[in-house]
Amino acid sequence: MTQSIDGSAQVAVTNGDFTISTDARLIDEAFVTGFLTNTAYWSRGVAPDLIRTALKNSELLGLYEKTGQQIGFARIVTDFALFAYLRDVFVDEAYRGRGLGLWLTETALAHPRLQTVQNWMLATEDAHGVYAKAGFYSLKHPDWYMQRPGKGLTDS
Repeated sequence: MTQSIDGSAQVAVTNGDFTISTDARLIDEAFVTGFLTNTAYWSRGVAPDLIRTALKNSELLGLYEKTGQQIGFARIVTDFALFAYLRDVFVDEAYRGRGLGLWLTETALAHPRLQTVQNWMLATEDAHGVYAKAGFYSLKHPDWYMQRPGKGLTDS
């Protein structure tokens, strides 16, 4: 595994035939937007323009095969100091079962600009086992947390 951080604080980590990069210029916006609006259970049906706005306002990690084709993605909503929310993590179905989702999560957690973060959060319906391997666990005090549906969402 190799890791490099250039002067612009971009991170690139390579493991065998795969690379994770935080260089937003490499993101295949059509691939990510298409997956999130058409496939992902958590964002299916969200307007593509809203997805694009979210991408512009988040820290992005792209997962690429050796040809440069994007095969996975993760997004971090953060203040770069104390709080980070890991979101929209996915690996293309053809590449699942190889530990790439866990590696993507661990790479997000190791991001050099996020080492002071005291509270990482995420939500998942079906990948608890993957995230547990990265140190996540169910809320210790779920009664301390509240949510409020925003525009266009229902309380489900």
